[in-house]
Amino acid sequence: MDKGAPGMGASYGNAGLLAQWAVAPVTSPALWRDAPKLLLNPNSPLFMKWAYFPKLLPWLARYMSHANDAATQRIVFNLIPILTDAVDQHKSLVRGTALEHWISDSKFSYAYTSQAHFEADAYAWRMKERAGFVPQIITGRDVQDCEPILGPNVQCLAVLEGQGHITDPGQYITELTAYFTKQGGRFVQAEVRDLQKRDGHIYQIETDQGVFACAKAVITAGIWSKELMKKLGLSVPLETERGYHVIFESPSQMPRNPMMVTAGKFGVNPMDMGLRCAGTVELGDHYAGPSKAPVALLKRYAKAAFPDLTYSGTQEWMGFRPSTPDSVPLIGQLGQSGIYTGFGHQHVGLTAGPKTGRLIAQMIDGQPPNIDMTPYAPERYTG
Repeated sequence: MDKGAPGMGASYGNAGLLAQWAVAPVTSPALWRDAPKLLLNPNSPLFMKWAYFPKLLPWLARYMSHANDAATQRIVFNLIPILTDAVDQHKSLVRGTALEHWISDSKFSYAYTSQAHFEADAYAWRMKERAGFVPQIITGRDVQDCEPILGPNVQCLAVLEGQGHITDPGQYITELTAYFTKQGGRFVQAEVRDLQKRDGHIYQIETDQGVFACAKAVITAGIWSKELMKKLGLSVPLETERGYHVIFESPSQMPRNPMMVTAGKFGVNPMDMGLRCAGTVELGDHYAGPSKAPVALLKRYAKAAFPDLTYSGTQEWMGFRPSTPDSVPLIGQLGQSGIYTGFGHQHVGLTAGPKTGRLIAQMIDGQPPNIDMTPYAPERYTG
């Protein structure tokens, strides 16, 4: 059940990366030092909708409270079980179906201007190493031999083997929905207006398309889950990290594998519709329209990384990443209500989607997952 068409939320426009390596949160200990400089620097990938800042402050205070080493290590420990087998989880989800072709095996590279800049990221790489991700380092002219699309200002690549990506995430989700309905499932395009409980347990959902009886319900509506939780009388500290993408249509070059351009902190993915560059963080609400500055920044940094790239045109897009203060999603049942949550994945919703769905299905079926679900329990914010 979705108020929009399948695949038209954040999944439509993300970088399409199966980011099983993305275990290091933004709230590293260095954030206290770096955040003011990033917000004041027009060339940084962090933006703020200042009109929303007063409303954001309570969430931001809780978010920044995790910017220390002990909290960072705890977050890494909690993200590892839901991220590090993401490629296998996606392949398992679609195995034996016509959707297998959407998932591509690939390497993934972090592109740095120099080896010194790579070494400055040592803390984040130590966190990745805890998850088993140790890069091969390529420097100098070998960088362009490895990725000819890169210009001479990129002098260091940190390459991870055995990764994967989606070649069109929006179409992937659309076809997943079509397969679901073909197997007997039902997709209802409707806006949920209320979730009704009787004796503390869900029994029906009210929508603008009528009332639907149910014994279980799963809330996986991204940032819009915040409003659905309010209908249950619960206030979840969920805010949006607004992300942007630019697609370069009919590009003259494509990278051999997806990468992260660290100077602008955006992902690069060769996709069916062109070359997609996706990233940036704009802190603000999920009702305001897009800003021009993040798109301009993506184009500027893409030009610097790929100086010889030509293309026929561009497409721009903005979406909403639903972010919790502790960078860990809410996965679990609300008490014994029959209502389950699966939202708050921040930058890794597409990546962790199949694993999250599998965990919730196990809980609904009365089969305890083989990982400790306590760190993801919604009660940590709703109790």
